Amino acid sequence: MPSGEWQGYPNVGVPYDTAVYPLMGAIYGSPWGDAIKESRIKFYGWANAAVNFSNATNSNMPTSYWIVPNSLQLDQVVGRLERQVDSVQQDHIDVGFRSTILYGTDYRYMTAGGWFSYQLLKQNNLYGFDPTEQYVDVYIPGLAQGLIVRVGRWIACPNIETQFAPDNYMGSHSILFTFDTYTQTGIMLTLMLNQYWTVQACIHAGTDMAPWYPGAEATGMFGIRWVSHSNNDSIYLVLNSINDGQFRYFTDPSTGTLVGHDNFNYVVGTEAYYMWQFNAPLGGTPSTGPTQPFGGGGGIGATIPGTSRDYGVVNYAMYHLTKKAFFTVRNEWWRDEQGERTGVPTNYSSHSMGITYNMSSVFQVRPEIGYYRSYDAPAFDGATKNYLLMYGFDMTLRF
Repeated sequence: MPSGEWQGYPNVGVPYDTAVYPLMGAIYGSPWGDAIKESRIKFYGWANAAVNFSNATNSNMPTSYWIVPNSLQLDQVVGRLERQVDSVQQDHIDVGFRSTILYGTDYRYMTAGGWFSYQLLKQNNLYGFDPTEQYVDVYIPGLAQGLIVRVGRWIACPNIETQFAPDNYMGSHSILFTFDTYTQTGIMLTLMLNQYWTVQACIHAGTDMAPWYPGAEATGMFGIRWVSHSNNDSIYLVLNSINDGQFRYFTDPSTGTLVGHDNFNYVVGTEAYYMWQFNAPLGGTPSTGPTQPFGGGGGIGATIPGTSRDYGVVNYAMYHLTKKAFFTVRNEWWRDEQGERTGVPTNYSSHSMGITYNMSSVFQVRPEIGYYRSYDAPAFDGATKNYLLMYGFDMTLRF
């Protein structure tokens, strides 16, 4: 496909990215360009905006990203400084890093407790910034086929619907992905045993929480990935979070208000999951900010005694059209059994299709249309409608 192909994360034995975007192209043409290129340190990014039209009046939630109906919004402006490790060579230890900063409406979906989370959890701002990726990688050859040790904050594994605009197959995202873990902070080891098998183990601070956040709890993660000999098929299964699964209630020391944070456990394979949590509030992690027409705010919901469960499956099918374009179909079914994630206990489905067209190597447009449905109770537009019909398109410009 004429955009990024999802292969797993992180990959051992895969060559580092050599793409050059306009800013780095200009830097490479400077007197220091050769030395900078040799260092493999790059700075690049993109801007992404989207317009949508729907039958909603106030909010497209619980769909994500395009949450303000019938409007044009700046979804994300991203700057990234990185040095990717060279995990193909077997001669020496290699060190890399990534620092990704995001601004826009999409910050709401990257927010993790303790990482400037007051913008959402205390203020319920539509726009904000987020240091979504902040990690160091150390590649160690000689251990089987190679080991990558990652320390910091990273996008949770596995995730075929990566949050950043250029890496997703459509401008919108599935409901299943909307309520998945977005980032984790901790230490992760990825070991490639041979050309077919890779295993992962991790200790992190819990679902979308920094270690210094009041709700943080030591949490395990274990993953295994198999790739066929032809490299055309892959299975990636991860026990993404495992601890006591108790919702993390605590008091905000600045206000004395009862708040808390989701602490769900779940097992996920690309791309389906089963998620569970104990004694969680209706609607999950609260924002104590003002209630907004587009959603969120208002404080913590009523406690749901016992176990809350969420589970579902999503499928993507892409069809090549031209060297610059492909057609995408996305279908999903997802169940929020007790309403712990959306505030509405119901079954959901969605069916979307769109086209990705790369007008150039730096400019991409993606028109799409989708139909979203809640079956047991109205869940859309502030829980007033049982379906959402949405059309829109986004534009991404790289620099």
